[in-house]
Amino acid sequence: MASVFTHVLVGVAQGAAGKSAWKKQRRFWLLAVLCSILPDFDGIGLKLGVPYGALWGHRGMTHSLLFAVIAGIAAAACFPLPWKEKEKWTLALLFFIITASHGVLDALTNGGLGVAFFSPFDTHRYFFPWTPIQVSPMSAPKFFTARGLRVMWSELLWVWCPTVVVTALVYYWRVRKRNSNSE
Repeated sequence: MASVFTHVLVGVAQGAAGKSAWKKQRRFWLLAVLCSILPDFDGIGLKLGVPYGALWGHRGMTHSLLFAVIAGIAAAACFPLPWKEKEKWTLALLFFIITASHGVLDALTNGGLGVAFFSPFDTHRYFFPWTPIQVSPMSAPKFFTARGLRVMWSELLWVWCPTVVVTALVYYWRVRKRNSNSE
């Protein structure tokens, strides 16, 4: 898996694409962060004896696109929108993308059993052909080791830097567009 730090960074960067009215509310950001890490709640199952490769094991059902759809709709339902119904679906789509990005990042790692994107219909676990991200340890004490540093370096190189660059470009484009509209 990618580290929790990277999942949150990507979720927050994706949340920055949301509408201004949403971004002014703390609940929006809390839901964006929750959606970015929610799939890893399956780690609780490991502690309860659920096998890693099982449907509800790590990187199983909670990493699927179906789960991301359900999480996106549920997160949008938790967000009070006095606006049009279409806007609720737009928000649900954004929360879906944030949740689904978790599995995408995990499929870019070089360890584990892969990601069950199509669970429960297809329980096969997938990796992308290119896996540049070092798989993160699943416990905090193991993360703060030499291995954890290698993980953070690979995430910095392959996720953090591109995310910051793309977010800055989007921000620049929005400011420029807003300034040209006000002239």
